[in-house]
Amino acid sequence: MSVQHVDPCVPVRVTPAAVRHFRQKLAGTGAAGIRLRVKESGCTGYMYVVDIADSPAETDLPMRLADDVSLLVDRGSISVLQGTTVDYVREGLNFLLKFENPNAQDHCGCGESFNIREASA
Repeated sequence: MSVQHVDPCVPVRVTPAAVRHFRQKLAGTGAAGIRLRVKESGCTGYMYVVDIADSPAETDLPMRLADDVSLLVDRGSISVLQGTTVDYVREGLNFLLKFENPNAQDHCGCGESFNIREASA
C-alpha cells in the first residue's frame, strides 16, 4: 500500500498527454493559458469547466506546465480540485479530457457532473 502525497501548492496534476492537448489548443491563439474551474451544475452538483484564457484573472493560480503552456486554476475551485489529475485519453473512437478527482464521490449517469465528499468532522 502506498500513500499519495498531495502538495497543497500544486492543486492539480496534469499528464504529458494533457499538456500536449493544451499546447495544440493554445497554438496560434496568443492566449495566456488554459483556465480550469468548477461550477455548480448538473444533477449531482459540480462540473469541470476548461476554457482558453486570454489573460490571467486575479482569482487564478497560475501553474507553468511547460515553457509554452500554463494552467490557470481558479482559486475558488481549489478545494474541489485539490489532488485532481487531468489526463487526455482515448475512449473508443473519441479523445477527451479525463479528471481523476479524489474529492469526487458520485457522478451523474451521463458523466457531466459530480458531487464531492463532505469533510469529516
